[in-house]
Order: sequence, then C-alpha cells, then structure tokens
Amino acid sequence: MIKEVLKEGQIPIEMWTDKIDDYAEKEADNLASLPFAFHHIALMPDAHGGKGMPIGGVLATKNVIVPNAVGVDIGCGMCAMKTSIKVEEISSDVLRKQIMHGIRTRIPLGRDEHNETQDESLLPQNFDLDKTTICKRLIMSSRKQLGTLGGGNHFIELQKDTNGFLWVMIHSGSRHLGSKVGEHYNKIAISLNEKYFSVVATDKELAFIPLSTVEFMNYWIEMQYCIAYALCNRKLMMDRIKEVIADSFPDIIFEPMINIAHNYAAWEEHFGEKVIVHRKGAVNAEVGRIGIIPGSQGTKSYIVEGLGNINSFCSSSHGAGRAMSRTEAKHTLNLEEEQAKLDALGIVHAVRCKDDLEEATGAYKDIAQVMANQQDLVRPLIELSPIAVIKGN
Repeated sequence: MIKEVLKEGQIPIEMWTDKIDDYAEKEADNLASLPFAFHHIALMPDAHGGKGMPIGGVLATKNVIVPNAVGVDIGCGMCAMKTSIKVEEISSDVLRKQIMHGIRTRIPLGRDEHNETQDESLLPQNFDLDKTTICKRLIMSSRKQLGTLGGGNHFIELQKDTNGFLWVMIHSGSRHLGSKVGEHYNKIAISLNEKYFSVVATDKELAFIPLSTVEFMNYWIEMQYCIAYALCNRKLMMDRIKEVIADSFPDIIFEPMINIAHNYAAWEEHFGEKVIVHRKGAVNAEVGRIGIIPGSQGTKSYIVEGLGNINSFCSSSHGAGRAMSRTEAKHTLNLEEEQAKLDALGIVHAVRCKDDLEEATGAYKDIAQVMANQQDLVRPLIELSPIAVIKGN
C-alpha cells in the first residue's frame, strides 16, 4: 500500500515504503521537478539510491526519454524455471561437485567471457543492426559475452518451492553492450540539453532526448536490441544449466521459462494518456502478468501475479532492494556472522571473503516487509527458498 506521498516537486511522489535513504529521496525530488514528468513519481518498496533516478523507481514522461532513468544495464531482469525433480533427490555431493561445478564450468562469471564467439543464431533476430551505432560496433564482443553472468548483484540460484521441487533462477542483463549504449546516449542527451539550454540541471544526471529528434529513434532502436540481447543472454545460460542438470538427471522435465525485465522504457497508456514509462529496478505488474521478485541469497524469492495497480503505473518491486551501500556493507557487516546465517540454513552460498559482504543477506532489505508493502501491486503465487547460490563477483 502507498505508505507516504511527498509533494515538494511539481508532481507528487507516491511511495510504497516509509523507509528511504536521503540520496534516493533527493533523486526522487529531482524527478518530480522535471518539466516533462507525468502525473506522479512512483517508488517501489525496494527503492534506494541509484544514478540520476532511484533503483526501484518509475517515471512516466511526455515525449522525451531519459537514458539514466533506464540505466546502463538495459534489459537487465530475471528468469526462473521449474523442474520435475525434488531437491531431496539431489545429494550434497552431486549438488556441489556435478551441478555447481558444471554451471561454473559452462557459464563465465564476473568480467569473464567465452573464449570463442557464440553462434550468431543465438543473438536477437529481426533487428537491422545497420540502423545502430553501438550495437553494430560491438557485435563480435557481444557474441563472446552472450551466455555470461556478469558481476555485481547478478546471480544464479538453485531453489526449492514449498512442494520440494527444484527451481533455477537467474538475474543478469545486457553486459558490456547495454553499458556502452547507455553511456553513449546519456552523453548525447547531455550535449543536446546544453545546446538547447535545458532547464534540467546537469548535476541531476537526468539529461533527456526529445521524441522529435533522430537521436530519440536511434536510442530507442538500440535500447530494444539490448532488451532482446539481455533475454537471449539469460536464455542461453538457462539452456546450459539445463544441460548440466540433465547430465545428472537424464529424465528431468523442465517447465517453460518465466522472464521479466526491470531496466527499460516502454510506451504505455496511463491516466488516459500515452506516455513513456521508465522502469529502473521495477517490473511491469499489469493484471495477470507473471513476475519474479527475488530476495537476497539467504532469503525467499517469489513468483507473483500482477494486480495492475494504476497508482504504481502497473509496476512492482524487482527484488528486496539494498539496505546498505556496497561500501557500507563491507565496513559494517561481520563476515563470520553473515556466513553463519547462511550455513545454518544449509545454503551453498557465495559469501567467502570481506568483499562478498556487498551481496550478503544483511546488505538487503527484509523481503517479507517488501512483499507486505506491495500487497496491492502483486499476488504471490509460489514461494522459493535458496539451496545454492552463484554470484558474479
């Protein structure tokens, strides 16, 4: 439910949380002051500070796009898949030595990429790359990064549902490609805003590209390719994980993969007008839309159904959301205590050294509270508990 409404800018800020860091609140104030922002700003219960726009923020605009309100990991999102085997059928030895080792062998993590380019047929189809600048230039390097996890908060997680069935969940995006597209068009937006003496101050990091420009269409095409590339990336990783698991369980059956993105912009109709909805760390939760909301590596995740709440622009959180910055987590959390929490739950986890505290359970908000705060946005369908985690750090 809406916990608080702030009215300091030109339009209100509606929040599904009563706890937000000062930096995120300042960013939200900046969004609410944009002359092209539409109706109100929506902050999901996982909201926290980002770059230009809070992670967990939703911004609707009239006839402009803001590259920093999409971010540099364009198309980043989640996928999840249920299997026909029970977790109790997997011995600890098979889990660690065959499945986890097999995943690490077939999927490069962090900054690593494949030694060889992946087959061109695995890339997004039906795009004319000659109409792009960055995507065309980086096509060969993007083929080496296809089917790789990346770093930061990206993860591969093996989970079990309340009936004991094994699930696989992946969080990853468009890798170097999306980063370069985002950076390129943010620079173009800054240049255009300087040229036409925009009233949006540069230090707000919310430079925009008007609909009427060729630069808008160029960004839109490249953004769409990155969204499609991120999905292909997740799908290829999932296919290779399926191969790994099938090596140990030849008769396994995999259900269709669920996929949802949380960094993108799209044309939608809200409050009677066609607007561009920017979701940065937020997902589409229109009526009936199946979504994925992960917790941290020591807490539950959820498969959900959207309720189509118009006040959130039919959106919901994309996860638990950070409670601490990466730096704060490393300097505040205790390594042994965080490891003990995960060990007590029997989770094969990824907290091995002090740097890993950036992604420890204690660095994130309470997923139970996040879910409680968005009862009017989504309906939980399936509850998933982690059994083994691979991080991209």
